[in-house]
Amino acid sequence: MQSEIINIGDELLIGQVINSNAAKMGQMLIQGGFTTRRMITISDDKEDILASIENRLPDTKVLIFSGGLGPTRDDLTKNVLAEYFDTELVFNQEAYDDIVALFAQRNFKVTPTNQEQAYLPQDCITLPNKVGTARGMWFEKKDLIVISLPGVPFEMIHLMEEQVMPRLVAHFSTKPLHYRTMMTIGIGESFLADKIEAWELGLPQDMSLAYLPHYGAVRLRLSCTDPHPESSIKRINAELAKVVPLISEYIYGYDEESLQEVVGKLLLKRQQTLATAESCTGGYISHLITSVSGSSAYYKGSVIAYDNDVKKNLLEVSSDNLEQYGAVSEAVVKQMAEGARKILKTDFAIATSGIAGPEGGTDEKPVGTIWIAVATPDTCIAEKFQLGDHRGRNIERSATLGLNMLRKMLIQ
Repeated sequence: MQSEIINIGDELLIGQVINSNAAKMGQMLIQGGFTTRRMITISDDKEDILASIENRLPDTKVLIFSGGLGPTRDDLTKNVLAEYFDTELVFNQEAYDDIVALFAQRNFKVTPTNQEQAYLPQDCITLPNKVGTARGMWFEKKDLIVISLPGVPFEMIHLMEEQVMPRLVAHFSTKPLHYRTMMTIGIGESFLADKIEAWELGLPQDMSLAYLPHYGAVRLRLSCTDPHPESSIKRINAELAKVVPLISEYIYGYDEESLQEVVGKLLLKRQQTLATAESCTGGYISHLITSVSGSSAYYKGSVIAYDNDVKKNLLEVSSDNLEQYGAVSEAVVKQMAEGARKILKTDFAIATSGIAGPEGGTDEKPVGTIWIAVATPDTCIAEKFQLGDHRGRNIERSATLGLNMLRKMLIQ
């Protein structure tokens, strides 16, 4: 079943806001058995909104808009769609009561501007929004369904999950797509593809494999169009089991399980604890670890040792090592890890020191030179990595590499 996604907002077009809605909507549609043929972003303009409907691709059955349903004058979507479907806006008491109740929870007063959001097209199905003030709208015209949703991401996701997808699947009797994702790390996409080529070529015709790389990790998503959920998942699991022996050293989890979640589970199972000492990552490893609920059971804390004096005075890094080898060195990063483990009294510690960039590199140590160490009760290992010249990516990749180094030590 063919669908299109239209995201509305000048803030998206000028890059002021990242368009995360398109990716999430596309993901949910494919899971429901809908093929997204096109995603476009348009301005808050009447003619652009109308043109996106009139110029839809042939055989498109579903158009989903997000954005332009706010209470201000630049939000035009509701009025334009009412005009297109030849209907008028009428006061919806149920929608108004929901707005009043939501504002009461937040101790806000409903203004006349907010009250305008209770005026909705008469000839449409309104979709209740439990987490915001703008209701979704469902229009039908001949063989086309047009759906309008708020642009606020958590409101859009709520309506897609609770209202839109159940209605679409029931309306079209689609066959949902079933899939599982194998999470790998420590191997590039092309090298991974070479290792599993024979397995991939031998997959059944109704299965497809997608490579989804992200900062040193690659997700392998195996999908199946078998209409029966139980048999689909069973067959997918059987195929994934065949590829495990080929790449077992790179697999760290399944589905949307994060590396920090995996590390946390391993530490909990072993009843052991972790600390971090971060220089170039500036607390990013700590952020990832503490993003997991319950991480206080195994994570003690971090020393952000950005300045050399902090390395010396808190982590007991020797002045001689700093002078002889520099802060970005094996000797220093090992002492950082050992110092953090000692100070915070943990079983393990991860330490990072590097040149994240884009400035600060030398011929000997160019931008992207990163040292990472992991200290244990018995030993301390360190590895040098040469990453790129993008500061943000270097920080994220360094954090991932550090967590993976610890993971490999925990499963030995």
